[in-house]
Amino acid sequence: MNFELIDEIEVHNELGEGVFWDQRRQRIWWTDIVGQRLFRYDPIARQLEQWQTPHRLACFATVAGEDYLIAAFDRGFAYYRPETQRVHWLHQIETDNPGTRLNDGRCDRQGRFWAGSMVENDDIATDKGQLYCLDRDLTVSAWVAGLSITNSLCWSPRGDRMYHCDTPRQRIDQYRFDTATGAPSEREDFCQTDAGCYPDGSTVAADGTVWNAQWGGQRVVRYSDAGDTLDTLTTPARQSSCVAFGGPDLNLLIITSAWQGMSEDQRGADPSAGNLFIYKTPFKGLPEPEFMASARHQWGP
Repeated sequence: MNFELIDEIEVHNELGEGVFWDQRRQRIWWTDIVGQRLFRYDPIARQLEQWQTPHRLACFATVAGEDYLIAAFDRGFAYYRPETQRVHWLHQIETDNPGTRLNDGRCDRQGRFWAGSMVENDDIATDKGQLYCLDRDLTVSAWVAGLSITNSLCWSPRGDRMYHCDTPRQRIDQYRFDTATGAPSEREDFCQTDAGCYPDGSTVAADGTVWNAQWGGQRVVRYSDAGDTLDTLTTPARQSSCVAFGGPDLNLLIITSAWQGMSEDQRGADPSAGNLFIYKTPFKGLPEPEFMASARHQWGP
């Protein structure tokens, strides 16, 4: 399959994640969680903007009709305006467990915002992570539990199937998803990744295929909706971390990467580690859903 690398943005993120295409603004957004920086890129003008974040920003989404973001910082959900650094907290998450933080997430096709937590402290049990849903009325519910590093969250084109993984298990799961209530159920194995290839961020294309960035595997893998491997794209960086479709025609494959955990020698051998890569593909993605809050937030002075 023909994948053409058309751009490499040299940002050298320690942990690039959470990438998505903002259809309204025609921009690429992503975060360096550990480096605490938020990025926005115009792929046509090739102009990059960036902001220091007040907390570690794990994942985020645009809010329908608004100029601020819905954010999952390391310790909870908040509205966030990067231009002014204004943060309005909605919910603190797992404040009784300092060994965890929020990680991967996004909006489902009905406009709810989801984020899962991960264990980052070796001194606590490795199964303390959980998947959370911030509903449109701003209430929070907890779903999948017993997780170590939550990742790969995405939905089928119709929104009735949810994909998710616990990265160390090297397996992506699928769930039946009730679009009316937002309840996942009936977990099944979707696919198993190869040795040394750990499933990280995923996205779903318009044809229903699942695309997964595989940490340590230097690749993005395209799976059929039955979990069969269809294509493998070798990436410039060993630690591919998240993937999205974007561009005016939604045919650009956008991949984040990371140098987290590498020695100086390993970084020297992987000069593209932490950069963002943009490929032109013969495939097409889906518009990224926005958070559909039931009421507009009034920021005040």
